[in-house]
Amino acid sequence: MKKLVAYFSASGVTRNVAERLANVADADLFEIKPAVPYTRADLDWTNKNSRSSVEMSNPDSRPEIAERLSDMENYDTVFIGFPIWWYVAPTIINTFLESYDFGGKTMIPFATSGGSGMGKTVEVLKSLCPSADWEQGKMLNSVSDRELADWIKGL
Repeated sequence: MKKLVAYFSASGVTRNVAERLANVADADLFEIKPAVPYTRADLDWTNKNSRSSVEMSNPDSRPEIAERLSDMENYDTVFIGFPIWWYVAPTIINTFLESYDFGGKTMIPFATSGGSGMGKTVEVLKSLCPSADWEQGKMLNSVSDRELADWIKGL
């Protein structure tokens, strides 16, 4: 069974968890990078006109991704990681999920957050890929490698 950890990270927090998860899960790693990188000003959630605020207030927003993974069909299990923005996954995750056929794949979402939980994130993501087998999502803030290994074993 071939595994992939695909992640989007704006500040490096999710990247750190994704790299550790890929190592513990013996999975390949793929960074979901926006075609236009986010600046600090873009990520200012206190400014309703910042790029992230505008994207998150529009459910149809689909930020373009810089690179495409050419061999997605080779993976059986995909861990999908992201920071929580406005109580859901950033809209670039929607772009990623709509870019491939995940039918029959096991999808395992994970997230990092400064304070909020997953909310209805997994339900929203499931609606974008209903033919995938979705596992329950998990917040992975400040987890040890041992906790990551225990979580993976329990899936």
